[in-house]
Amino acid sequence: MAYGILDTPPWHLCIFLGIQHFLTALGGLVAVPLILAKDLCLQHDPLTQSYLISTIFFVSGICTLLQVFLGVRLPILQGGTFAFLAPSLAMLSLPAWRCPPSEEGVGKVPLPFRRNHVWHPQIRELQGTIMVASCVQMLVGFSGLIGFLMRFIGPLTIAPTISLVALPLFDSAGNDAGNHWGIAAMTIFLIVLFSQYLKNITVPVLVYGQKKKFHTSKFHLFQVFPVLLALCISWLTCFVLTVTDALPSAPAAYGHWARTDTKGSVLSQAPWFRVPYPGQWGLPTISLAGVCGIIAGVISSMVESVGDYYACARLVGAPTPPRHAINRGIGIEGLGCLLAGAWGTGNGTTSYSENVGVLGITQVGSRMVIVAAGCVLLLMGVFGKIGAAFATIPTPVIGGMFLVMFGVITAVGISNLQYVDMNSSRNLFVFGFSIYCGLAIPNWVNKNPERLQTGILQLDQVIQVLLTTGMFVGGSLGFLLDNTIPGSVEERGLLAWNQSQEESEATSEASEIYGLPCGIGTKFYTSSCSWCLPFWPQLEGVRKREVEVSQLTLCSLDVPGYRRKGDQETRM
Repeated sequence: MAYGILDTPPWHLCIFLGIQHFLTALGGLVAVPLILAKDLCLQHDPLTQSYLISTIFFVSGICTLLQVFLGVRLPILQGGTFAFLAPSLAMLSLPAWRCPPSEEGVGKVPLPFRRNHVWHPQIRELQGTIMVASCVQMLVGFSGLIGFLMRFIGPLTIAPTISLVALPLFDSAGNDAGNHWGIAAMTIFLIVLFSQYLKNITVPVLVYGQKKKFHTSKFHLFQVFPVLLALCISWLTCFVLTVTDALPSAPAAYGHWARTDTKGSVLSQAPWFRVPYPGQWGLPTISLAGVCGIIAGVISSMVESVGDYYACARLVGAPTPPRHAINRGIGIEGLGCLLAGAWGTGNGTTSYSENVGVLGITQVGSRMVIVAAGCVLLLMGVFGKIGAAFATIPTPVIGGMFLVMFGVITAVGISNLQYVDMNSSRNLFVFGFSIYCGLAIPNWVNKNPERLQTGILQLDQVIQVLLTTGMFVGGSLGFLLDNTIPGSVEERGLLAWNQSQEESEATSEASEIYGLPCGIGTKFYTSSCSWCLPFWPQLEGVRKREVEVSQLTLCSLDVPGYRRKGDQETRM
């Protein structure tokens, strides 16, 4: 590692790598608002889509800085989470939040519907449910409950939960790609080409150093920016086909949505500067069904984030995160979700796994690089034209990107089975049954919502949202079966799972890396009461030595006839 977590690289290197982290996370940051746009009745309102993209940039920057300074303090970028998409889409599919009938033959939302901002109730409902669910995440993190929960959550629970985050979205990805399969296939081909076949090819780039000044250096361009390069090339191809009128101009014709001028007006309409603010869509509202659904997404997000903490620590050469750092990181992520709900992103925030991988590629694990990335996110969120530019990406290009991204997320979930004995019929049954029910039950409930009517509207909504959220169904079944069906610790994968994520002793190095800034908890405010807080830096090594010294002193004083040098004998 060229620069460790506590090192401070040159400022120009921090800025360059910060922009690199922003571009790496760009696919996920843009994908979340675009997926929500359809169910928010904003599919053909690119200006509002650009506002959502700018807002999620801005909030992600705030959450990144909070996590670096007050959270787990590892160099991890924060951004929109796919774990909240499934319950959000399930909530928006309820009759109360469905979009009005579309115009015949065009598929656009009626113009008066957009002008009157009737979509505001949908986004405000998402805001309220995310804010309430985030309080649960804050409670789990700051109370230290996450450590207790992780004892019962093993690979057979995590694998179906994460896999079912992306599997139910195949319909959305297929519909977007189906607007022009040629453009979507080209996008997929380019992503695969850059990320798999050309990832080890280096490209000479001009860099500036203090010693060598301007010089060339080898850079793994295709490995770092495969999605961005593929997106730009496909985008440019669509622009050329639009200028040459190779794509049909009739809205009902196949391939029309591959044109770049279908959303071109948003660039002129979007303001140059726009600062997102809390409550920009109105006062948030709350529903019990939405809260219950989002809590399922919160659990999945927490489990994934804990895995990211350990992976990031290994890559940057830091000690394994101690318990207080993990508790604080999960609590700060809950605070980030609270801010995301207040600002109205329509989503929460979580740690980005793909940016953890970038640390291993760049060999720069400095905390200051992620601080620079957070500042870049804040700036990108303020420039309204940036969000507008990403809102003009042709639909088939987005669909091709979704097909690859969702496939990778599914594979990441299944990869947790590496700790499990897959020769065991017990484990095969738990995983197979969980993931199949996570697909079958939501599909049946969506087609037969009238079969789940109890007579209580709120209860009907809760049941429908939970049973149409595949990750909740599959994760709950995996958790229940894995903890009730007899099986050894080795067979269930818990032994290897715990060994890979064992806690570190609170050494001086761990205290320096995971402690609060400015010496809080180590040099200042080190009262014994603060040590009782699960998220407070625990100087167990120092306290242990202090206890041993005090015990040694007490024992030495109790020895008959023992008297320290310099002590005076006192007689009555």
